[in-house]
Amino acid sequence: MGFTVEDMMIVSKQRYKMELVAGQGGWSNSISWLLMLEDLTIIRNFSGKELAVTTGLGFQDEERLLALLRDLLAHHASGLLVNTGFYIQQLPEKALTFCNENDFPLLTVPWDVVLADMIKDLSIRIFLQGSTDEQISSALIAAIEQPEAEERYIHTLLPHFDLDGTFQVVLLHQPDLDKMDTVDRKRIGYRIQLYLSNITHNGHFFYYDSLFVLIINAVPMKDVQDIVSRFQANLQKRMPHHNFTVGIGSQMTHIRHLATAYTRAKAALAMALDTRASVLYFDRMGIYRLLYTNPDRHLLADFCETQLAPVLEYDRKHDAGYVQTLELYLNCGGSIQAVADAMYIHRNTILYRMNNIRRLLGSSLETQEERLPYQIACLIRHMFSAPEQWFQA
Repeated sequence: MGFTVEDMMIVSKQRYKMELVAGQGGWSNSISWLLMLEDLTIIRNFSGKELAVTTGLGFQDEERLLALLRDLLAHHASGLLVNTGFYIQQLPEKALTFCNENDFPLLTVPWDVVLADMIKDLSIRIFLQGSTDEQISSALIAAIEQPEAEERYIHTLLPHFDLDGTFQVVLLHQPDLDKMDTVDRKRIGYRIQLYLSNITHNGHFFYYDSLFVLIINAVPMKDVQDIVSRFQANLQKRMPHHNFTVGIGSQMTHIRHLATAYTRAKAALAMALDTRASVLYFDRMGIYRLLYTNPDRHLLADFCETQLAPVLEYDRKHDAGYVQTLELYLNCGGSIQAVADAMYIHRNTILYRMNNIRRLLGSSLETQEERLPYQIACLIRHMFSAPEQWFQA
């Protein structure tokens, strides 16, 4: 997850007497760069993940400091570091409250710290961590694409991950992400990373296969759910104009099964897009887990058409609603009365329809074994008719 506020505190607490005085909820924020500012002008050029540093020269007034914090938050900065002791002796309570309410890190270093030396030191660390992150991303992609070729990724990942631990993949989709300018896409990626609360070196975030990918390592499922829930809330609050869909795969043990975790996350994302769900867990997809992980889309299409062909053809000619009746009959366990109640149609009408449907299908539909193929065909049919044509060749 790059060089974070937590990393900076570890390095700087003793060396630069740095303190995190408010916004502790943003301790996992990644930092792309440190930028000095003494007025609001430069903020409009922020891409996201910048940590602003100020002596307080232009923000001695409480309202100006609050305006700075609001602007930094709106431009997805990582936090604000104030060189206290000269222009600003003590941070106002309103600034502390604002940062705590928005999980926006507010840090201080005393006036005797030489800012130029500190910024140079931390910038080098950020740069080196960025190079390491690129190597990690390449190694994780290799683990997804060629899991059997362990020599391509094991040695790179070993210092950074518990390779025998659990791995879980979270995929984020935004329409036309692959068509964006690289700079714009990076800017969105920077901002997304800020809202992945409570995860630092247990996770890695990168762009791959037209998606944003988050790999989570050795984190209990309960904590993963909390991370995703907070993340979704942060996105809705801070990036409301971006339409994100999230698919979450199963937890798989050991790095060699990362490819399976990725496949399952992609299946969850596909179903989320089809059903217009904002977030979907693979493990909650029921029988759709089997359907969405089947790579042979044409086999599924042929199966659906073969099973339902007589009823579909009858509906096309007579607009009789037989497919809907059949599906309700199967979902209701063969109860004629339950179908009649669901469709607000007389029981005798349902009996008449079902007799015709049995004749068309050449099946009595009496046993579960007889019904199952038609139930699966109905599920596949929903996949075909979904808003996002996942099965389109």
